[in-house]
Amino acid sequence: MGFLEWLTKRKKPLSQMTRSELRRQELLLEKDRTQMLNKISKLGKDKETLFERGTKEKTPEIRRALAQEFELRTTEQLMIARQLNIRSKEMMTVSRLRMLRENPDRAGSRGKIGLVSETDMLRLGKLIETDAVRSEVYQERLDEILKIGSEIDEGAAGLSDAGQTVLNVWEKMDNGAITDQSEAFEEADRSVRERHAAPEA
Repeated sequence: MGFLEWLTKRKKPLSQMTRSELRRQELLLEKDRTQMLNKISKLGKDKETLFERGTKEKTPEIRRALAQEFELRTTEQLMIARQLNIRSKEMMTVSRLRMLRENPDRAGSRGKIGLVSETDMLRLGKLIETDAVRSEVYQERLDEILKIGSEIDEGAAGLSDAGQTVLNVWEKMDNGAITDQSEAFEEADRSVRERHAAPEA
C-alpha cells in the first residue's frame, strides 16, 4: 500500500487517528528508518573492507570480482537511501499530524487534522514519492501545507539552529579541527543546551 493510500483510503485514515494511534505509527516508521540507517552503515563498512582488500590484491580476476562487489554494495546503498528519503518524509508527516493532535490551540482551526483536505494529501503524497525532494525541502512544504510553521516549537520543527550546531561540530571533526571524540561530543552537547536556553534568558 502506497503512503498516499495509507493517508487517505485505509480503514482508518491517518487524519482520523487518535494521538496514541499516530504515535504508534510514528514508532513503527522510526523503527523501519533505523533499520535502513543501520543497513546503509553496514554496507559502507563492507565497502571499506572490500576496497582495502582490493588495494592488497594483485590477481586481476580477484580484483575484478572485488570491484563488482563494491559496485553492487554501492547500488544497494543508493536504493536504500532512496527508501530512507521516503521513510523520513513519511515519519515527518505522521509526527506533524501527531503534533497537531496534541496542540490544537497552536495549530488553529485550519490546522485541525480532520480539516486537512484531500488535495493537501495528494500534494504530500507526490512530494513523498519524489526522490528529488529531500527531507529538508519536504519539511518546509509540509509545514506550509499544514499551516504549522512558527506555531510549532522550533525544536520540534526539524533541524533547528541547535541541530545545526551538531552538524557544525561534525564538520569540524571532518576537517581535523577537532580530533577528540569526547571533546566533540561535549562541544555539541554544550552548544545545543545553550541554544535551547537562549530564548528563556
